[in-house]
Amino acid sequence: MTREFTEITVVGEDDTGLIAGVTSLLFERGINIEDLDQAVREGVFRMSMRVDTGEMVCTREKLRADLAELGEDLSVDVQVRFPADRETRQIAVLVTKESHCLEAIFEAWTSGRLDADVSVVIGNHSDLEPLASQYDVPFHDIGDEKGTPDEAELLDVLAEYEVDLVVLARYMRILSPDVVFRYQNRIINVHPSLLPSFPGAEAYLQALENGVRIAGVTAHYVTTDLDQGPIITQRAFNVPSGAEVADLERIGQPLEADALLEAIDLHLDDALAVHRGRTKLRDADETDTQLGAPQTLDEHNPDRPLDGLGETVADRAED
Repeated sequence: MTREFTEITVVGEDDTGLIAGVTSLLFERGINIEDLDQAVREGVFRMSMRVDTGEMVCTREKLRADLAELGEDLSVDVQVRFPADRETRQIAVLVTKESHCLEAIFEAWTSGRLDADVSVVIGNHSDLEPLASQYDVPFHDIGDEKGTPDEAELLDVLAEYEVDLVVLARYMRILSPDVVFRYQNRIINVHPSLLPSFPGAEAYLQALENGVRIAGVTAHYVTTDLDQGPIITQRAFNVPSGAEVADLERIGQPLEADALLEAIDLHLDDALAVHRGRTKLRDADETDTQLGAPQTLDEHNPDRPLDGLGETVADRAED
């Protein structure tokens, strides 16, 4: 029988006694901690826990209230997500100016492909507000005149819409630990390269400058390390002779949307497990998922020669 665990996330300024305070409260209420991970980045503390609340000696409302009170005492933010909280999931899409990924998400949503609702679009520019309005989805512009986002406002909007998954649809800003820590393994980004190659800005230009013959795109979970989060899906394409950045963008943008949608589907289906910075499919026999290149590629790859042939010849000579 598969158990569903409650998720607890604690984020705030690093200080002594934070772990002990939370774990002691859970112990007193008969809650067993199944997994605990904690980190500190730029003075921000984050602790993520998966706990078994099946035999706790209080109600869900009481646990939420007690953790909220403890959070106030410790000056940290505590979020609790029970399994039932995830039955109807809400997606927030973060954008800048490029529309192709947002449009693909809207099309997948309206066609019924996504097992969640696109509840809000958040931008650091207002360029894509008309596209959001076309699908009757609220749009929040959190950027100033230079596009610098107000992350306090971002967190307020994410909390207002009770967001379960944050999707960066070519959102051209780096999220701070204060945001990433609150949505650990719940932020998916798409990057225009075959990571870990060419992280950061101007990835297609980096590919051309390095003379690669095969370029690609990657959808991954976001961590506090830029473009180094666990890889989910990748797509690859040949670089045409004499290609310029605009040519790679023309080829790559549809693949960016495709890889991003595949990653969103896998996350919503709870098909992914993350362990030590790597993702894997929970179902090893999964056949309808394209994590990388099409399987037809394998048919064109040679299957020999292999190491060991020399030893075989030597053994025959001895005989």
